[in-house]
Amino acid sequence: MTRVYYKEAVGAFVVFDVTRGSTFEAVSKWKHDLDSKVVLPNGSPIPTILLANKCDQKKDSSQNPSPSQMNQFCKEGGFAGWFETSAKDNINIDEAARFLVENILTNLKAFPNEENDVDKLKLGLDPLKAESKSQCC
Repeated sequence: MTRVYYKEAVGAFVVFDVTRGSTFEAVSKWKHDLDSKVVLPNGSPIPTILLANKCDQKKDSSQNPSPSQMNQFCKEGGFAGWFETSAKDNINIDEAARFLVENILTNLKAFPNEENDVDKLKLGLDPLKAESKSQCC
């Protein structure tokens, strides 16, 4: 079923909860699942960022690795990087998203074709059709 969710993905976030160590244990499983079901045109894995969420709360220190261990884990696991985040308090969300988008754009530039014109942003809306609709959002 996850193949349907991953279809045409060009980047991903894998999130774990720093307050529940068991969620970190599942990170490698999710990364392996991603890598086995979606790849870039050259066959390499899509850029994936690891998010250590709920950094605003007390960590389960017995289960969560140190920053240097996280760096090593990401390097060995094929993650492009990692961020401590808090969705609740909006900590590092923009930074993580920006980092992922930069990685995606770098990959798109490596595979130029007519559909991957990174100088143009395509949102999938036809501007002529959008203008013909009512004035409300």
